Amino acid sequence: MVVMTMVLGGDPAMFYNLPSILVVVVGSIFIVMQKYTLEQYLGSMKIAGKAFSFSLNKPEDVIEEVVTLADAARKGGLLSLEGKEVSNEFMSKGIQLLVDGHDPDVVRSLLNRDMKLTTERHRMGAGIFDSLGDVAPAMGMVGTLIGLVAMLANMDDPKSIGPAMAVALLTTLYGSLMANVVCLPIRDKLNLRANEEDLLQRLVIDGLLAIQAGQNPRVIESLLKTYLPTGKRGADT
Repeated sequence: MVVMTMVLGGDPAMFYNLPSILVVVVGSIFIVMQKYTLEQYLGSMKIAGKAFSFSLNKPEDVIEEVVTLADAARKGGLLSLEGKEVSNEFMSKGIQLLVDGHDPDVVRSLLNRDMKLTTERHRMGAGIFDSLGDVAPAMGMVGTLIGLVAMLANMDDPKSIGPAMAVALLTTLYGSLMANVVCLPIRDKLNLRANEEDLLQRLVIDGLLAIQAGQNPRVIESLLKTYLPTGKRGADT
């Protein structure tokens, strides 16, 4: 809609200004890079892809898988779970811990640590985009001040007023767009993905520990359905 407004308003080329882009976009990137290590910064770009292409298993499907595993474990023991194909890598790690015969406390500790590290990576990526969202408007104001200084310093030259004013206004525009159209929405989507994955992993941990404890598959199903919204739990929960 922003681009359409620019096109309908006249020549879109008038909204392009290289100095403004350098101040806002490149300037913001380098400022935020000072806050993190290069590895963290580059890693955040990879994590950002999850805001658009990342998809998790549905909790309902994971619950169904856990119940199937519980049935198999009840009939053939925990060793019967070895080699079982599951759609969730985190669950696969947990199943291997059960098969290896680790104590419940060890299983919970290892899986919780894995979950915590995953969440921290997601939060780090979201934090970098949060920083970009904070810095970009500030750099837009810096560019605006640079443009105003250039304009006021050359008031005797009418030809220089236009380009200086363009820098002054476009840097504010670029900063606002970079923050509110790109960086902050990506931050919020990454936080959403992190919350979704955290819930799914907590569901898996509870399910696997219930299997290890030898609980009835139907009881496990009822327990795990508490993670679902009320409308999706079914009549039996």
